[in-house]
Amino acid sequence: MDTNITLTNSNFLWLLQLVNSTLPVGAYSYSEGLETLIDNGVISSDIQLQQWLVAELRYGAIRLEAAVIVRVYAAIQNHDFAALSDWNLWLSALRETEELRSSSLQMGRSLMQLLVKLQPDIQFIFNHIHGACNYAVAFGIALAFAEINPQAGLLGYLQSWASNLIIAGVKLIPLGQTAGQKLLFTLQPFFSRAVEEIITLEDDDLSCCSWGLSLASMQHEVLYTRLFRS
Repeated sequence: MDTNITLTNSNFLWLLQLVNSTLPVGAYSYSEGLETLIDNGVISSDIQLQQWLVAELRYGAIRLEAAVIVRVYAAIQNHDFAALSDWNLWLSALRETEELRSSSLQMGRSLMQLLVKLQPDIQFIFNHIHGACNYAVAFGIALAFAEINPQAGLLGYLQSWASNLIIAGVKLIPLGQTAGQKLLFTLQPFFSRAVEEIITLEDDDLSCCSWGLSLASMQHEVLYTRLFRS
């Protein structure tokens, strides 16, 4: 994968659009287990939310999503559409709960439909996906199709992921808007460190420790009241 692609004004603006919170993919409706953790009192402050997010960046499934983006990008550069489909199926199999799988596939479908409307020529790539498309795969396709620098794309993906969860924390804990922004700012070096590690991961090194997220997700399915879908 070519990691030296120049970030031009055009593809930089496209990246900003992809990671914008107003992108109509439904990310705002998911908390990825945070609602359970907050309801159980495991997370009750901005410091505890920060610790959770940092742990996910270091050891969680979000690292594997980002690693799949790298592989999707390389597959498209090499016109290896069999690998593209295989990594999509691999990511689907990785999901440990129905909620996490459903959120990934719903957001992937929404992003795919949006991308096709904005750039119809991208449809031929999605035609090679067998089964429903995961969000990280659709995001990787968008990066490769627009020739966006992959490191910049991964930074945007991780920042967008954390931003959505912080917004959930602002609503649920609750936190003030300024506290949420301070937390997002504090996470910047962790995003950079995670990207440096993820970009060099070999296939045999793809692993995560996300059983806490999985348990929270399974418990979320039976919460008495819920604001979020996961």
